Amino acid sequence: MNDKEIMENMLLTAKGVCDLYMHGSVESSTPNVHQAFNTALNDAITMQSGIYTAMTNHGWYPTEQAESQQIQQVKQKYSCC
Repeated sequence: MNDKEIMENMLLTAKGVCDLYMHGSVESSTPNVHQAFNTALNDAITMQSGIYTAMTNHGWYPTEQAESQQIQQVKQKYSCC
């Protein structure tokens, strides 16, 4: 397994953890539990962001700019609701 694959696995794991903590926060029954999940979620989001930044810096997470026509089409599609 090379460094790129390791980072991809770390990013996927971090995203999954964020999802779990978000659901824990939403479903929590007491303020203390809610705060604990929120704190954990914020920490996980920070970690995920760091992994994403490192991958981007290495060229391992390429992105492309959306065309303005595509953006307008999506806006029109969802503006009715």
